[in-house]
Amino acid sequence: MRMIKRAGSHELEIRRSRFVCTLARVHDEGAAAEFIAGHRRAHRDATHNCTAYVVGAHGEITKSNDDGEPSGTAGVPMLEVLVRRGLTGVVAVVTRYFGGVRLGAGGLVRAYGQAVSEAVDAVGVVELLAVVTVTVRVEHAVAGRFLGDLHGTGRLPADVRYADAVEADVAVPVAEAEAFEEWVAAATAGRARVRRGARGHVEVPVGS
Repeated sequence: MRMIKRAGSHELEIRRSRFVCTLARVHDEGAAAEFIAGHRRAHRDATHNCTAYVVGAHGEITKSNDDGEPSGTAGVPMLEVLVRRGLTGVVAVVTRYFGGVRLGAGGLVRAYGQAVSEAVDAVGVVELLAVVTVTVRVEHAVAGRFLGDLHGTGRLPADVRYADAVEADVAVPVAEAEAFEEWVAAATAGRARVRRGARGHVEVPVGS
């Protein structure tokens, strides 16, 4: 699953018309609708405020609106960009200020699609990677070496607690949890205890 890295706007001009694409992260249809309504109020002087959004854990909920442009020339190409990029939890509004030159149906499709595509490139994309928290418990005598070896692997513990023993919480991709536990056993000569805890997601930047 992928999301935009951050909210943001990007503008381009095509044959004197200004196309301003604004992107935001949203968690459901209600949030998307609220964002769209607010944006339209703020830009009521625009010729069109065309919209598209994708929400749901697997991007299963989609909607688009041409806002007065010829049917299928604005919202649909906007939505196609979001779907093609594999994005979810995102809403796009392209605000158009008409420059006096008609673009035709094909020109509009290209313009609205380009506006969203360039905006996505501008704000960046992250992939949501499923992780599980693995808690490693070791004796004080081996904790220093273990933590040093752990840092050497590039895995930084989210928390380290010192009591009668040392416990380190490490976020590990779910698919790599078993291999990580085997590495812990080898690194500590079997002197560590591990337990798996809560699952979640971390955001990993990806290319456009």
